[in-house]
Amino acid sequence: MSDDVTYNSYNNIKRLSDSELEVLWQNYLQDKTNKKLRDEIIIQYIYLTKYVIGRIKLTLPPNYAIEDITSFGVEGLIDAIEKFSPEKGAHFETYAIMRIRGTIIDKIRSQDWLPRSIRKRIKDIKNAAEMLRLEHGRMPTTQEISEAMGIEPEKIISILSEDTSVGSLYDKKYSGEEGIELIDTIEDTNSVSPLDKLAEKDVKNELQAALKKLPERERMVMVLYYHENMTLKEIGASIDVSESRVCQIHAQAIMKLRNILNENRAKAAKNIFYK
Repeated sequence: MSDDVTYNSYNNIKRLSDSELEVLWQNYLQDKTNKKLRDEIIIQYIYLTKYVIGRIKLTLPPNYAIEDITSFGVEGLIDAIEKFSPEKGAHFETYAIMRIRGTIIDKIRSQDWLPRSIRKRIKDIKNAAEMLRLEHGRMPTTQEISEAMGIEPEKIISILSEDTSVGSLYDKKYSGEEGIELIDTIEDTNSVSPLDKLAEKDVKNELQAALKKLPERERMVMVLYYHENMTLKEIGASIDVSESRVCQIHAQAIMKLRNILNENRAKAAKNIFYK
């Protein structure tokens, strides 16, 4: 893959439609030696590395920056594309996320600089803490772990401070039936509530209906500008008008859409009031 293609430039990448992407996959699966087709697929799915890194960064050692693991994520994506088999029934996005996450974790773990003796002591302390948690039904204090292991509390703190291991958000926090994945204990401040999702769906449906009422040229400008991310200059060249004329058409379309939406909402409110 060329060096100028990174997940940071994804916003500048033209997304293929579902049908175009399906054709691209079909062509690649027929000839997996075609690196050009593989690279085109990488470009379309490079955003998945950003998604995985955004979720895994909470468990990164402090000495790792996001830039350090970007290449690991891309390696995982490439591996997923080359090994993907649609006949197994899995969606590519789901499969790719697992491969990307696994590759990042494996790469970081392979760079672990701690001696085995220190790593073993860290493991012993964590095992002792888990046993005490099961016994008392709560997380043990450092003093309780100290007494159970016969190690001074200061020493336990010192050993655990050396732990730079990387976990996964999908690792179990506790063992047994009550075990839960770490990701389920973290609040997702970016998540959308079911009510918000429903409202967003209603807005999209309302907007699509309003767009259909616009003249063909105005509707085309809106689609090219907002859906295809084309500039006003590019739109002008494609429909053979000046950039300033495209700007005028865009402004007219926005005004008409606003009037249509306001009229629809007024009618809806009136129907509810007199129902």
